[in-house]
Amino acid sequence: MRHNTNSTYIHPAVIGLVLLFLMCGCSWLKSYGKLRVLSRYKENIIIQELEKNWQDYTIYYAGLSVCIAAGIMFDPKNDDKILTGDKWIKIEDKETLSELIGWIRTYIQFDPRLWRILGPDDQFYGYLFFAWGHVVIKAVDDRTMYMYDLESPLYIEDGTKLWEEKS
Repeated sequence: MRHNTNSTYIHPAVIGLVLLFLMCGCSWLKSYGKLRVLSRYKENIIIQELEKNWQDYTIYYAGLSVCIAAGIMFDPKNDDKILTGDKWIKIEDKETLSELIGWIRTYIQFDPRLWRILGPDDQFYGYLFFAWGHVVIKAVDDRTMYMYDLESPLYIEDGTKLWEEKS
């Protein structure tokens, strides 16, 4: 039986290319942040603490307005890390924060949760309270994470507004 020498080299080459692709892909992901969900018990306590101690955080929300907010981002003021994003709107008072938390909690069909925002090296950056969607967090430098915009759960995939369908 005659053995094809070309096939002897093809398998290792394919395996090598796959490994190279995986190694490059994994190193690319190192520049992204991540979210870790809190337990329901801790979540309720921490949301109350965040609301009570709101002045200890730089707080932003994503969305077109308070009543159709997509999420709330809490950046602790007492650390050297920064959370930023172009479309996030700064919250200046406790009343607005309380209203936002209340609105996001109404998205019960989307299961709103409180998440810890971590950098690529698992360092804590802050909290994100949101109900729906995909979050992209990218490292800008060693101490800054960029949060891309969130879409409100009131907008569903076909572009219609959920709140218009309910009325």
